Amino acid sequence: MNLVKQILKIEEIQKERKLKNKLSNYNTGEKIHLKQIEFHKCTKKNRWVFGGNRTGKTECGAVEVVYLARGIHPYKKITHATNGWVVSLSTQVQRDVAQSKILYYLNPDWIEDIVMLHGRKDNYKNGVIDYILVKNVFGTISKIGFKSCDQGREKFQGTSLDYVWFDEEPPYDIYQECRMRVLDKNGEIFATMTPLKGMTFVYDEIYLNKFNDENIWYEFITWDDNPFISEQAKKSMRAGMSTDELKTREKGEFLSLGGRVYPEFDENINVIEPFDIPYDWQDKLSIDPGLRNPLSCHWYAIDYDGNIYVVAEHYDHDKDIAYHSGEIHRISEELNWHKNRNGMIEALIDSAANQTTLASIKSVADLFYEYGILVNTNVNKDVFSGIQRVKAYLKNSEGKSRLFIFNTCKNLIREIKSYRWGNGDSPVKSDDHCLDELRYYIMSRPENKPPKPELNLIQQNKERLIKNLRRFHDG
Repeated sequence: MNLVKQILKIEEIQKERKLKNKLSNYNTGEKIHLKQIEFHKCTKKNRWVFGGNRTGKTECGAVEVVYLARGIHPYKKITHATNGWVVSLSTQVQRDVAQSKILYYLNPDWIEDIVMLHGRKDNYKNGVIDYILVKNVFGTISKIGFKSCDQGREKFQGTSLDYVWFDEEPPYDIYQECRMRVLDKNGEIFATMTPLKGMTFVYDEIYLNKFNDENIWYEFITWDDNPFISEQAKKSMRAGMSTDELKTREKGEFLSLGGRVYPEFDENINVIEPFDIPYDWQDKLSIDPGLRNPLSCHWYAIDYDGNIYVVAEHYDHDKDIAYHSGEIHRISEELNWHKNRNGMIEALIDSAANQTTLASIKSVADLFYEYGILVNTNVNKDVFSGIQRVKAYLKNSEGKSRLFIFNTCKNLIREIKSYRWGNGDSPVKSDDHCLDELRYYIMSRPENKPPKPELNLIQQNKERLIKNLRRFHDG
């Protein structure tokens, strides 16, 4: 009997370890992402994965980094500690995408130390990491460094590396500089990207391989290659996309895309004259915090048909929380905006508000609370999904708009009109503070479900009969 208990205990411990170790669950089970496996198996020194959104390309890049840092690659022999870079387009993209993915697969027990570039070490997931020291299976320490392309080429000089991972397409000068960094160690470069820039050096030197470099390898990953995307999800993502957009965002094909993120926006339809919003329509505020950068705040209302109205705006920079809170209260009083049972204004806000400021030991969220504004930092920051939801509100499948903006919200209107696709997998990350908090609000709304089909006379009688039988049995 004691032996049985010991076996059960061991099985329980193994199960707990497996749940804790996300890496051991990667590509195991009933569903296997075969294209990810091909990427990991490839022994070429210059590997590229071209894929659309949600194809799993970033996932395999992050796992490859953890494999190399830990020295436990399932398809390659690693004999020593490794030193590598993870290169993103900007520090914000680094934090939200590549860094987040690596931390997901990097068991906390494997982390020797973390050095921050921005933010607090005890809240490293919400900050920008400079590098992570990782315990490997050799009893030594590997290093994962983080770089962003907006730092410029000079920040990529002078270090010998075992690998570089580009999460999205880098500028050509940074790509060349990183090739020099892996040269003397016979290291490797791998990249995961959506080719939104069109036919750049990647198209010529990687896809066409015009120099006949035997170390170059690439593959395309589509939504159909990812077994974890349901058919319903694919149908939803395809909605509202043009044919050209689908070629890039679903299949990862090279195409000169560019252009407006929200071509559905029609100023003649989506922008309206202000009117008195019924008290029952009032919902929440949404805030994108900023001190040196602009702080954007909008008041959102929703009618009985689910149409959203953006009814007021506060947008200012180089001001403290006390000033912003005062303005939010002033505008709320003008609107006769509702408060909760504790007399506080409720708002959504970027999760970065959980971090402290340089001027205070308290977080931005705490400071707002002290000024009578209760902020919810649990917001969905998925940019791609958020954009698709905004598009659906600007123009649904029937061509109707469900998002209306008062013409007094000038900064939001300006940002929507100027918002354009930029480098990599995301829009240009500038002048988008209003759009960030617009996404936070819209993503907080429940997704629309199709209406129940009307029942014919026979179905109505059948349903009535079933209800009567239930009443009879319950009685």
